[in-house]
Formats: sequence, C-alpha cells, structure tokens
Amino acid sequence: MTHPSFRFGPALLFCPADRPDRYEKALGRADAVILDLEDAVAPEARAAARRAVAASDLDPERVIVRVNPASSPEFAADLALLGDTPYRTVMLAKCEGTADLVELIDFEVIALCETARGVLAAEQVAAIPNVTALMWGAEDLVASLGGSTSRHADGTYRGVAVHARARVQLAAAANGIAAIDTVHLDIGDLEGQSEEARDAAALGFAATACIHPSQVDAVRAAYLPGEEQVEWARAVLAEAGRAPGVFAFRGRMVDAPLLRQAEAIVRRAGTPR
Repeated sequence: MTHPSFRFGPALLFCPADRPDRYEKALGRADAVILDLEDAVAPEARAAARRAVAASDLDPERVIVRVNPASSPEFAADLALLGDTPYRTVMLAKCEGTADLVELIDFEVIALCETARGVLAAEQVAAIPNVTALMWGAEDLVASLGGSTSRHADGTYRGVAVHARARVQLAAAANGIAAIDTVHLDIGDLEGQSEEARDAAALGFAATACIHPSQVDAVRAAYLPGEEQVEWARAVLAEAGRAPGVFAFRGRMVDAPLLRQAEAIVRRAGTPR
C-alpha cells in the first residue's frame, strides 16, 4: 500500500449488493469488496439488496458498504441495515459536506466526493476524525455540472476531472488520510486501466476502485514497484542511516523529500524498511 494508515490493499472491487451470489467471489479476487447499495442497484431492488447484505457472512475487515447519499430517502434504511451487521466501513456516495457525516459517527467513512459540491467540500470533509479516506468520481461529477462526458475522444480526462482528482487527493494528503482513485469504466481497456493505476500509484493514491474482476490484477501490478525501484529505495534508505542530512547517492542529491518517496516505494512493495 502507499498510505501507512490505509488498511486495505490497492484493488477495491465494487459488487452489486443485490447479487449475493457474487459476494464471495468478489472478495476472493480483490483486496476488499465494496457492496454497493447505490448506483449498482435499481431502486426497486434495494430492499432485497439490504436483506442480502444483512444475511452475508464476510470478513468485516475486508468489506466496505457503499450507502446512498445522506440526502436520499434510502439513507436511513441503509443505516438501519448496517446496525444489524458487523460491517463498520462505509463509503458515502455523493458526500457534499460535513453535515452529511453526522449520522455516521460510529463508522469508518470513505467519503466519495463526486459532485461539484463534494469536490469543493473535500478539505472540510477530510478533516472529520472518522473519515479515513476520500475517493473521487468522474461521471457523477460531470453530470452535476450539466456535462455529458468526463473524457476526450482519446480517452484522457477533461480538465475539470483532472482538477477534481487533484483537489480530492490534496485534501486527503493535507489531513493525513488516504486517497482512492476512481473506476475505469472501459472494462476491456486493461492497458488504459494499468496506465491510470500506475499514475495513481506514482502520485501516492492508496488504492484504485475496480468495477470488474478482470481489472484487479492490472491494478495490483500497477501499484507494485519494479525490482529496480525497490533496490534503489532500500539502498538509499540504508545510506541515509550512515549519512544523515543531505547526501549524494548514485550521482543524485538526496534530501528529505526523496527519502519519503523511497519509504513510499518500500511500503508499496510490502517489505519492511
């Protein structure tokens, strides 16, 4: 992982909450499963989806439940459901400010900043003590702007999406919590998924959300640093123990920021310093 306080691995997999037949398989493929009570479930199927979540018996340490927005009439029913389960990590859809978190004081919250209001409120939301991560979302964001697509014809994000991604990550980092990168909707484009996940890992995101099991391995591989990176990181950290302060290493000046980057590489590799 890239953030020391983030207890999940880098690949988080959404699973529709009304498909309990997929729960175990999704959890087996990913580092954590997000049981989705919001967009993945039709309104008329949400009551059955809640019953399915309540009846499930998954490892609560690897389960995140995405609940409907605090402004939604579904929110209270989602909270009532969670009271009958061991699941205590909630992803709050369309979080738009600190007021949305009042009823979630007893939960670990991943706040999904995916509207214009949500992105602009990210700094305040990230400061709430039980918020442990922020995630951003491109398509709901563009919809909240009255737009039609978050990407250019070549597949790259439009400027407002790039800005939202950066703002949410900066808000998370400024408050010492993790940032989660959004989903890649083109399931067949594993190359594009890998490229975006590599970029996320390089920038310090803790995880990337997936919508299909085929994306999990691509994300995991993207977050795992290469052997040369790990060797450099271990070597430069070892040298730092012998040469405190600024020093030259393999022709490059090394100071505190580079040492923190080396520590992040070692964390991503899953190896002790």
